[in-house]
Amino acid sequence: MHLQRTVLFAGMAASLFLAAGWATAAEGPATAQASQAKAQAAKPAGDTVQAQLEASNWVPDGKADAPRVIYTFTDPNCKYCHKFWEAARPWVDAGKVQLRHILVGVIRDDSPAKAAAILQAPDRASALMEHEKKSAQGGIAPAFSVSPDVRKTLEAHRKLMMSLGFRGTPGIVVIDSQGGTKSYGGMPRDAALPEVFGAL
Repeated sequence: MHLQRTVLFAGMAASLFLAAGWATAAEGPATAQASQAKAQAAKPAGDTVQAQLEASNWVPDGKADAPRVIYTFTDPNCKYCHKFWEAARPWVDAGKVQLRHILVGVIRDDSPAKAAAILQAPDRASALMEHEKKSAQGGIAPAFSVSPDVRKTLEAHRKLMMSLGFRGTPGIVVIDSQGGTKSYGGMPRDAALPEVFGAL
C-alpha cells in the first residue's frame, strides 16, 4: 500500500496519531508542528505506544545498538513490505537503523503460515532474511502447522496494528535517538526515505 493511500483511513486514525503526538508524512508543516507540540503534552501516551511495540514478538533486522529503531508491521505476502525492506538496506547495513518486524498474517490465506515459518524458526532473523531474499520466488515456504502460541501472537499483532490506526501493511513507527516517534502508513515515497531512516 502506497503512502498516498493513508488518506483513506486518515480520518479514523487522526485522533490516535495526534493523541500520541505523531506527525505523518502526509501532514503539512503547520500540522506537523502542531502534532510535535502536542507530543510534549502527551508523552505518556507516546511512552505507552513504545512499550506496546517493544513488548510485541518482533523479529530483529540490523544491529541492536543502532541509533534509530523502526517498527514495521509486516505481512510476508506484502510486496510493499519487501520494498520497504529493500529501501532500508543502506541504513541497516551501515548500522544506522534496526528494523523490528512485527509479523501479521492478513493479506492471503497462507500469510499466517508464512509468518509462522519465521516466528517458529530456531533463528528468526535468519528466517526473515531468507524470506526477503526469496521474495521474487514467493518467499519462505509456509509452515506445515501453526502452533497455538504463534496464532495468539499473530492475533495480538493484528489487534495492535489496528489499534494504532494502520489498516494495511507496512505500518511503520519510527523511534529516533531522542525517543521521538513518527508513523507512516504504507511505503513512503523515495523523497521521504531520508526522513524515515535518518542520516546515512
